[in-house]
Amino acid sequence: MPETRVAVLAAGGTGGHLFPAQALAQALTARGWRIVLATDDRVQSLSGDFPAERLIPLSAATARPGDPLGMARAGVAILKGVMQARAALAEIKPAIVVGFGGYPSLPALIAAITSGRRTMIHEQNAVMGRANRLLASQVTAVACAFPTLQKAPAAVQAKAVVVGNPVRPEVRAIYDQAYVAPDPAGEVRLLATGGSQGARVLSDLVPRAVSQLPDILRKRLKVQQQVRAEQLDTARATYAAAGVEAEIAPFFSGMAQRLAACHLTIGRAGAGTVCEIAVAGRPAILVPLKIALDDDQGQNARLLAEAGGAEVLREDALTAESLSALLRSLIEDPARLARMAAAAKAVAKPAAADRLADLVETTAG
Repeated sequence: MPETRVAVLAAGGTGGHLFPAQALAQALTARGWRIVLATDDRVQSLSGDFPAERLIPLSAATARPGDPLGMARAGVAILKGVMQARAALAEIKPAIVVGFGGYPSLPALIAAITSGRRTMIHEQNAVMGRANRLLASQVTAVACAFPTLQKAPAAVQAKAVVVGNPVRPEVRAIYDQAYVAPDPAGEVRLLATGGSQGARVLSDLVPRAVSQLPDILRKRLKVQQQVRAEQLDTARATYAAAGVEAEIAPFFSGMAQRLAACHLTIGRAGAGTVCEIAVAGRPAILVPLKIALDDDQGQNARLLAEAGGAEVLREDALTAESLSALLRSLIEDPARLARMAAAAKAVAKPAAADRLADLVETTAG
């Protein structure tokens, strides 16, 4: 009987890097692989449900360009992590090491590349992240979520395989559910999420935009909105004064069920958010984070916008008035919402985790 193969998955920095790695781990485990997670101390607290038989903590650090001292410290930390990773890989003897971006993924990938092992990276955004960019030309294979891969060298773009972004199983299940547009005179369910970064803007503007809608539309709305804790009272007061039924909280559980039930969603344009909206097949208003590096959120949003599945409002042009006008035009046109839902689903890749697992097995040989 052949020996079970081992895959080392290197991910860290944020949940945006870790969750696709977790989806791949689940897919590979189902195929009989053994999984080892290489990460840094910050992410160990998020890795409790990760299906790995072993966790390798590696030294790593992040530094922004223009900060020489910070970059030097990061370099020392990463070098230490490389030495830790080389020792661990020599013991584990993995068939492949897969990186998911973020500087904490670098030590394991560098150790694997320099010891002649099979390697792969997965880029979640439409713009290749800086850590992935450093090693993309050196790895055996490159997988990406979006059909565009900006900032990547031409040779890397040519070899990249578009597999999509793995989504949670409960979101994947929405793909099989038909979107039902609101009745022209019936209830309209609006789901607004702020994202962890820059959430203050949407926490403030969405309630004010809704309050500016005509009374006949406000009476039809049921809003669920994630709002920063310090803005809860203001948001609740704004909705109450407008006569809008609203559920407001800093955090919602059961987000997949809420996404499935909504007629329209408003949120940022992180890679995970965009891909989940596409798989769910829900019309969206996207507000890319202005301060995002390399405008990666703006480029992510293009996937849905160019397909006709989302409207994009840039922060520089975002006001309560502009958002309210867009909301009104969408709510008053159920057929348009239905077209947007179908367009979003048309660009979805619901089998991304399995496609990524296929590429891992092909690359590992």
